[in-house]
Amino acid sequence: MTTPKEPQAALTHFDQQGQAHMVDVGSKPATHRVAVATGEIQMQPETLAIIQSGTAKKGDVLGIARIAGIMAAKKTSDLIPLCHPLALTRVAVEFEIKEKESAVQCTATVETVGQTGVELEALTAVQIALLTIYDMCKAVDRSMTFNCVHVSRKQGGKSGTWETNPSNGKSKTLAKD
Repeated sequence: MTTPKEPQAALTHFDQQGQAHMVDVGSKPATHRVAVATGEIQMQPETLAIIQSGTAKKGDVLGIARIAGIMAAKKTSDLIPLCHPLALTRVAVEFEIKEKESAVQCTATVETVGQTGVELEALTAVQIALLTIYDMCKAVDRSMTFNCVHVSRKQGGKSGTWETNPSNGKSKTLAKD
C-alpha cells in the first residue's frame, strides 16, 4: 500500500527548460530575515576535555571555530553557485558543550534585511565551525562525527516564521509576515 505524497513546490533554481539559473528576487520586498541553524560534533571524552581546558596545541578551538563560522557565512555565495550575495547585518556563532554526549553543539544565527533568506548562510556557518573543530582536534581524535545539521528556525519573507524539531522531524509555520 502506498501513502499519498504531499504536493511538492516547484524547484525554483530551474527554468521552464530545466536549466539551472539564479532565482530573480528583484521584485520581492526587502524584509528583516533571520535563520538559525544547529549541528554538533561528537568526539572522544578526552578530546572534549582538551577543548574545555584550552590545551589544544593549535590554540583556542572554539574561539577560532567561531571566527571561521562567521567568515563562512559571509562567503556563502562564493561557495554555493546559485546563492545570492547578501549584505549580512548579523552573524552569531555559539557553542554548547554537551558533556553527557561528549559533543559540542554549534548554533549560528544570521540576519539581513533583504529580498531572500539566510538559511544557507546559517547552515554554512555551522558546517565550517564544526569542520574547524575537527581540523584543530584531528591529531588526537580522527573518529569525530558530525550530526543533525539543520535549519531550526527562519523568519521573514512571504513564508513567515517557521521552526523545526529535529527529534521528531516535524516543522511548523508559526506566523505569516
